[in-house]
Amino acid sequence: MSDPVTIALPKGRLLDGTIALCAKIGLSHPDLTPQTRQLSFRSSDASAQLVIVRDVDVSTFVEYGAADIGIVGKDRLLEQRPQVYEPLDLGFGLCRIVLAEPGGARTRPVGWRTRRVATKYPNVTERYFLRKGLPVEIIKLSGTIELAPLVGLADQIVDIVDTGATLRAHHLVEVEELVRSTARVIVNRASMKTKYQHVRRILQQLTDQVGG
Repeated sequence: MSDPVTIALPKGRLLDGTIALCAKIGLSHPDLTPQTRQLSFRSSDASAQLVIVRDVDVSTFVEYGAADIGIVGKDRLLEQRPQVYEPLDLGFGLCRIVLAEPGGARTRPVGWRTRRVATKYPNVTERYFLRKGLPVEIIKLSGTIELAPLVGLADQIVDIVDTGATLRAHHLVEVEELVRSTARVIVNRASMKTKYQHVRRILQQLTDQVGG
């Protein structure tokens, strides 16, 4: 196939499930494993170019046409709001974005100063507090979010959790769940037209696999 579909796969927690799912629909390569350091692979049937990018960059690759299809967590889509199609929930990679704080923190007196919240999801966090009608100062961090309350940088955090073990290890308690996230398929808007047959075939194969 002279014009393969380019598919962006996410590094990190979704990569294992994504590689396994791609293999089930025939998009595989002998060297494509979760441990690989290689970033680009032509599928064995030559119908797709598989590229591995940071999960935070998947939607950018798809939105700007560097990839026709991508697999990414719903948490990233809610934060970034890219201009892409989102046709399918793959159902795996379940996690939650939650508001958390140190245990006992809710005993603060009324009139406490505007709360500071550390997060790598500033847009999701801002929308949450706007809906609540609560003033907030958002501090954007790239990692080590759990440390922010412990060192006095923030009063609360908004972060992604799986089992909650990391929160507990840092003596943080969950206040509220903001959203649940699973892996989603996204498609470039132009590719849906220019590569319609190829894209629809892959989407149908993925749909069949997840029982949709």
